[in-house]
Amino acid sequence: METMKVAGPDHPIHLEAAARRVRARYKGHVIADSDGVLMLREAGYHPVAYFPRQDVSMEYLSRTDRRTHCPYKGHASYFSIMMDGELAENAAWTYETPYPAMELIGERIAFFPHPVEVYEPDERDTGVSTDAVVLHTDAGDGASQREHWPPNVEDPG
Repeated sequence: METMKVAGPDHPIHLEAAARRVRARYKGHVIADSDGVLMLREAGYHPVAYFPRQDVSMEYLSRTDRRTHCPYKGHASYFSIMMDGELAENAAWTYETPYPAMELIGERIAFFPHPVEVYEPDERDTGVSTDAVVLHTDAGDGASQREHWPPNVEDPG
């Protein structure tokens, strides 16, 4: 049976709301965007952003068989990301039923910093990469390099 530990002076854990909006980007695509992120700062580890599941593009994530256990948070389940033919195995995780002291991270999604970039956008960041826009423009021969995006307005005719 796994041991459940509680954070303390020897292993501090702080959980707080992110001060600003936070995004996660994979292969140039924003896959999470939220102003409801919780930041977990644990002992000597790098801070981790936990996104509300409704703010994550779950259609690009698929659950894997990987499971781990943290004595402070509980059992973690993992997701791989598949987008544009690129696979990042076990790139995200969740504590669906965390230990009581960490219940606020329950059902949230966190991403490993490699290959996913987690960042605070600035006013110039639209969430769409320049490369993605270029791929949808004329290649010089009158044809788009990729399928056109679906229209966002109705045809007036």
